[in-house]
Amino acid sequence: QFDTLFTDDLYFEIGKHAVSLSMKMKEILIKCGYRLFIDSYTNQQFVIFENSELERLSKTVKFSFWEKYDENHTVMRLATSFATTEADIFEKLLKG
Repeated sequence: QFDTLFTDDLYFEIGKHAVSLSMKMKEILIKCGYRLFIDSYTNQQFVIFENSELERLSKTVKFSFWEKYDENHTVMRLATSFATTEADIFEKLLKG
């Protein structure tokens, strides 16, 4: 499978969509006042959320615990994939 993925830049081509949407998501999160734990240029964003927001977000967004930031904040990992849509970012993350 790796031979196929690294032939003719296929791996990079199929990853463009996920990285592009991740950059858009990062930009939106910053504009909304969220802080980044790590300035990532991949399909993963590491965002500092208030603990009180996590329950609300968990109803519409799948995310991974990364680490406790402090007593009132947690770093969560948000990732995009080939299947992520702009609607996922706008409707689930921001309106959720």
